[in-house]
Amino acid sequence: MSKTASYLRFFPYDQPYDHQQEAMGTIYDALADGSDILFEGATGTGKTLASLAPALEYARETNKTVVITTNVHQQMRQFRRDASAINDQESIRAIVFRGKASMCHIDVGFEECQALRDTTRDLVDTEQDLADLERQQRDLLDESQAGDGGAAEARGAVMDELDGVQDDLAEFEDKATCDHYYQNLTADTDDFFAWLYDDVRTPDDIYERAGQYGFCGYELLKEGVEGVDLVVCNYHHLLDPMIRQQFFRWLGRDPEDVIAIFDEAHNVEDAARDHARRTLTENTLESALDELTESDDARADPAYNVLGTFLEALREAYDDAFAFGEREQVGENWHDLAVANDDRRDDLTLAFLQRYTGPGFSEELDHAVELGRDLDSEYEEEYKSGDATVRKECQTLQAATFVQSWLDEGDEMGTYPVVSVRRDDDGAGDVYGRAELYTCIPEQVTRDLFSELHASVLMSATLRPFEVTEDVLGLDSPETMAYGAQFPEERRRTYAVDGPALFASKRDDRGIQETITDTIEDAVRFTPGNTLVFFPSYSEAERYYERVYAGTSYLDEPGTAANDLRKQFAADDDGVLFTSLWGTLGEGVSFDGDDARTVIVVGVPYPHLDDRMEAVQAAYDEVFEVGDEEGTGQTVQTEDAGWHYAVEIPTVRKTRQAMGRVVRSPEDFGARILLDARYTERAEIEMEQYAVRGAFPTEERAEMVDVQPEKLKFGLLNFYQDVDAYDGDPPTP
Repeated sequence: MSKTASYLRFFPYDQPYDHQQEAMGTIYDALADGSDILFEGATGTGKTLASLAPALEYARETNKTVVITTNVHQQMRQFRRDASAINDQESIRAIVFRGKASMCHIDVGFEECQALRDTTRDLVDTEQDLADLERQQRDLLDESQAGDGGAAEARGAVMDELDGVQDDLAEFEDKATCDHYYQNLTADTDDFFAWLYDDVRTPDDIYERAGQYGFCGYELLKEGVEGVDLVVCNYHHLLDPMIRQQFFRWLGRDPEDVIAIFDEAHNVEDAARDHARRTLTENTLESALDELTESDDARADPAYNVLGTFLEALREAYDDAFAFGEREQVGENWHDLAVANDDRRDDLTLAFLQRYTGPGFSEELDHAVELGRDLDSEYEEEYKSGDATVRKECQTLQAATFVQSWLDEGDEMGTYPVVSVRRDDDGAGDVYGRAELYTCIPEQVTRDLFSELHASVLMSATLRPFEVTEDVLGLDSPETMAYGAQFPEERRRTYAVDGPALFASKRDDRGIQETITDTIEDAVRFTPGNTLVFFPSYSEAERYYERVYAGTSYLDEPGTAANDLRKQFAADDDGVLFTSLWGTLGEGVSFDGDDARTVIVVGVPYPHLDDRMEAVQAAYDEVFEVGDEEGTGQTVQTEDAGWHYAVEIPTVRKTRQAMGRVVRSPEDFGARILLDARYTERAEIEMEQYAVRGAFPTEERAEMVDVQPEKLKFGLLNFYQDVDAYDGDPPTP
């Protein structure tokens, strides 16, 4: 095997597709150059193995570790299967890593676990000291009995030390420890690790096996993960800066020794925002004030003053922000209230500054943070010593560090201050508030990550336009490659239905509803199997679930078990599933073969344009540039940069993801229907301002067949007859 093709030893199947082989070569060369890669590949292009094989080869050659990460549980299971297949051909040490909360046998939180772990380790160290001293005194006793006078004197000193260690050990009787972690430290774990690396184990397998041994599987993973070839994990292990630092330490790797592969990478933008957000609730502030009241430290009074003022300002801010009757409508979910201003600081900050009296809030906040750190250390020691049965969290520290960030960073570009409210007691109690610093620009989170890593591969079926991904995530001159659908074109068909343009203001129009209903019913009747229907919202999905009388209907609702619903739907043969494109079934969920034959996207599913989205658009308008000045190739700022980056492109990506739910193998076949005039060629001329067809990649636009609503059934009939899909006589138009 040639040097350039040596990565094929990590390809677990007979022969890669031609495009896979090309992609592997490109990725290997980019990794050798330390370059990031943006890799778009349609469903079935084999992106995962095309990325893993060269990454594992390069990592093996250069003593690095590959981390493949996703935010989709089904993909984690698939990665484990791929890694197991690779291991069957070429031995690798691979770990599937999951968060502590789902791996803990005694169900304690992070802070409590940390304290238990430290105390347990101290206990084991003390027991080891005792064993060492007992061995010394026995040896010295033998020597003294053999006539060595110096040994008797030395043994006396050891016995004194032994008495002290025995006293130390007795103190652990009242201290909280973890039996599972104790077993990790004292029992033989060789058999467990031999089993662990004999295959690629699931987190559930590890949890069960560790329980059988009485071990803590999570801590064993942390201790055994150093130097592995491959780790499968969730996004938060890389996107959360604090977790990432610990994670790399467990790996025994510096960031530059890590190659990261991001699956479903079009989701990194939103995931980075979620990991960057910081919040502080009214309840935490109240707990902090109670904590300070109980403290006799001189710093407690200034800390109480500044945090108490912020609490009063928070209440004033949300009281003033309520519109008439809005307070009464607040339920158990967080409800945003606008406090940001274009020409001055936000209303919460202004209320704080108006209310504050004292020597200076910066000085008092410094005292609050210092006191919080000291109190947190005290709580740690109390728990370790057994004086407390639970490990308390310092509310003062949480509150003070947040307020400090709010006042220092709240008016920075790309940071959006938000006040939200909800009701306690499951929506039946009083309203209380929350302050939040929302990060609009993911680059502020991701740029440092990508610059620290050796290289990364970001792969998805919907990464284009590459320049948008590059800008939003802060990537510097990445390699780019895109592979369209690789399956036979004659086994798929994409229709752009020139029906009503489903603007939000038109959705209640009776005539429009009748046209949409008739078109969906035609699609369901002429589909030889199941039909997936995606809408801009769950409410629209429910509307047509109640209107459509064709096939066996299934309704996906927020808060329900979507995977169970998917299984019921897939087991049917004339089902029609109504769901939101922004729900969990729109991407990362397979509907292979007979699971679904036709997918319909109804409308252009723009997200709800709330204040946060407007803040994101405004921030993108500030920092991003789109457009070409008179064909010169020079990119210029336009008014629509925020809309293009924050709304249009993510919406089209979501639509493309939904279209990819069908036709997922070379033998598969199916139809994709875009039900809205804005997807048609006509819209590009007559509705240029609203047309979205141009936002799709060129090869996908070329496959779109424009059709009138009443003609769709004939198109479906012809297509499904061509692929011999009907079992018996086809339906009659």
